[in-house]
Amino acid sequence: MSTAAGETGTLAGRSSQRRLRRRRGGPGVNWWLTALLIVLALTIAIPLYFAVVTALKTTDQLGGTGFGLPTEVRWSNFADAWRLTDFPRTALNSAVITVGAVVLTLLTNSMVAYAIARNMKRRLFKGLYFYFVSALFVPFPIIMLPVAKETAILHLDNRVGLILLYVVYGLAFNIFIFTAYINSIPPALEEAAAIDGASTWAIFWRVIFPLLAPMNATVGILTCLWAWNDFLLPLVILSDPGSATLPLVQYVFQSQFQTNYPTAFASYLMAMAPLLIVYVFAQRWVISGVTRGAVK
Repeated sequence: MSTAAGETGTLAGRSSQRRLRRRRGGPGVNWWLTALLIVLALTIAIPLYFAVVTALKTTDQLGGTGFGLPTEVRWSNFADAWRLTDFPRTALNSAVITVGAVVLTLLTNSMVAYAIARNMKRRLFKGLYFYFVSALFVPFPIIMLPVAKETAILHLDNRVGLILLYVVYGLAFNIFIFTAYINSIPPALEEAAAIDGASTWAIFWRVIFPLLAPMNATVGILTCLWAWNDFLLPLVILSDPGSATLPLVQYVFQSQFQTNYPTAFASYLMAMAPLLIVYVFAQRWVISGVTRGAVK
């Protein structure tokens, strides 16, 4: 009996040692998750590769699958795209509209969400919450023509009107995520600030708004991507050709009979560059904001 007990103890000790070695060596590789990440990465890398090689080709090299490397690199496609789209002016228009939409969205939507979140027990504010969220189910093409007519009557068929529309149309989704996040913030923080004599405005700007950094990062990025890449809303709102955004002027490459694909893809890559630069400089702020929100 003692021998069997000793062998059992030895086996148990070896098993524990193996488990300890596996723990020290780190967790095993999740091959299913790795394969999924590779597939998702390829869905981005392949179209990006196709866009780059197409932008460097001539129109005579567009035959076949389109994935072959260019036999003759044509850098003048970017110069043609710069000239045809009047890139400095149109990029400035897009930048002004995008920055204005992001700033106003963060300032106004967060305030509306805070007022609703802290008064959700009242029928009026609860009704407003469901009213705003219900706008998520209204497709824009349904209200497109009335909105275009109203903006023309109010003389808002310009960049200012477009910025206001981005702020208003983003309100439904932004209130939905802002309200959920604000409900996770302990009201005790606001009560302590109120005891110290802070007003409602001071509580929001000094206590609540800094804690909204993760949601501000999320809403800011989504609004930036939407306003920069949007085509339909500027198409139906802007009446002055001098206020045209990049997606609008890129339509010049399409004609009734053919499309200048090399120059068009060169223009698309040039339009992507500002957002990539913004992300490179803002990624630390975004990650730190998410980390602070997770800790708090």
